[in-house]
This record gives sequence, structure tokens and C-alpha cells, in this order.
Amino acid sequence: MFAPALVGDPHFAVLVEAAFGADPGLAVAELPPATDAFGSWLRAVVLGGQGRYAAARVELRRVCNHSTDPTLLSLAGSTRGSLLRQLGWHTRAAAFDGRAAALVLATDDTTTGVARPRPAACGPARVDAICDALTGLAADALGAGRLALAGRLLRRSETAMAPDEIGWRPALRWQWVSAENALAAGRYLAASRHADTALELAESAPSVRHQVKSRLLVAAATAARGERARSLALVEEVAEQCRAHGLLPLQWASAMLRAGLGAEDAVSEASDCAAAITRRGGVFCPAGAR
Repeated sequence: MFAPALVGDPHFAVLVEAAFGADPGLAVAELPPATDAFGSWLRAVVLGGQGRYAAARVELRRVCNHSTDPTLLSLAGSTRGSLLRQLGWHTRAAAFDGRAAALVLATDDTTTGVARPRPAACGPARVDAICDALTGLAADALGAGRLALAGRLLRRSETAMAPDEIGWRPALRWQWVSAENALAAGRYLAASRHADTALELAESAPSVRHQVKSRLLVAAATAARGERARSLALVEEVAEQCRAHGLLPLQWASAMLRAGLGAEDAVSEASDCAAAITRRGGVFCPAGAR
């Protein structure tokens, strides 16, 4: 998804490795400054993965202020939606994901009702942005309890995923949300199939962060099937990986799952993670609001 001219830039390589590679916990002081709007988006991805929500929002504003590329602006919108969704703000996230979709989808196909990519794509892969937006909207619907809508949006996203164009990341995210939708619907075997497929994709991809989240989802699906001991063993490994790589939002999520499975230290760890997220600019959605 990267423009060839950027690949030889050493700063760009460091940002990519932190955003989608083996070094997601790179210290902020070691994170290169962005030289363009795309670099700001990469920085936002890294900072969001570390739970540095305020800093990530600053980078996303820079993308919007310094780019007119609809694909990049769409990716930035989907990223903002993802940050909100992590904190429980599903309705607010849907507004960003909806705008992200509008930037990269043609909506005049009234015959099939399926949005098609606009022509003249440039920069980051437009098909990735399309799938990010639609999958994000599906996750927003799921968080709001609208499982049927989430399923329709997932099918629409799947239609947009041309096998010869789609990258590993949107394909992986589609499996994540499909697993979560199946879990919410009580279809635990289907959830496990999607989670296992996500993990298989993640393990052949370069991103440690995506591997860790996929393992967390496998642990959640395992717990839903009633295999609590196995799930606890899996999520303990995930928690250790989160701590090692500074993946604070995933550490909080793993602590919440561990608490549900009866781990003695998990409640205090979840509380500590939540406090750290708040200090870094994350505002959790109040109970009962979305």
C-alpha cells in the first residue's frame, strides 16, 4: 500500500516497522517525525496502538490539514473511528467511518446496491481504505447491538475485497469483526473459525500488534466455547506480549478477559491500564452510552 518513492526513506521504514511490523512499542522519543501527511497517519497508528490517544488525534488532524488525497483522508477517518471504538464510543466512531466510506466509495450503483471503488486511485491502496471503512462501520453497528446491520456491512466489505488487490491487513480486520459478530450472536464455532483464520493470516504477516490482537480474539472465542482453562492460558500469554510491546489498549482488553476468567491480579491490572489510558488522552464511554 506504500508509494515506491517512500520505500527507501529510512524514517519511513522505521515508521512502517512500528505501525505494521515488529516494533510497535517503539518509544515516542525514537519515533521519527512525519515529513508528510502519510507519515502522520503512520505515527497515529503507532501512537494509537500504544494507547497514546491525544497524540494520535494530533497526528490525524495533521493528515486532514495537509492532505487532499481522499484515500489517505479515508484511512485517517477510519483510524479515528477505531480509536473511538476502542473506548466504547461506537456511535461517534460511526460518524468518522461513514465519512471515510464516502471519500472512497461511489454510491451510484443503484442496480446492485454495492458500492464500487472510484477510479484514479493514487497513494495508499484505495481498496484497503474501502475495506477499512466498511469493516469499521460493521464494528460500530456491532457495538451498538445491531448485529444484522453489522452482517450486511461485512458482506459488503467482502464484496469490495478483490482477491488480487486486497492486502493482509484489511483481510485480517474483516476476520476480526466477523469473529466478534459471531460471538455476539452466540455462534461460537463460527467465531472460532474466523478467529483462527485471523491468527493464521496474522502469523504470516509482519505486524506484532495484529498477531497479539488475533491471539486475544482466539482466547475470547475459546472462553465463549466454555474452555476456560485453555482460554486463560492463552490470554496470559497475550497479556505478557502486550506488556513486552507496550500495547496498552490490548493489555487493558486482555486484563478484562482475564478478570472474567478469574485471574486474581486481573482486576487491578485492568484498573491500572484504564488509568494510564486516561492519562494519555483516552476517554472511556460511560456505561449505558455508545
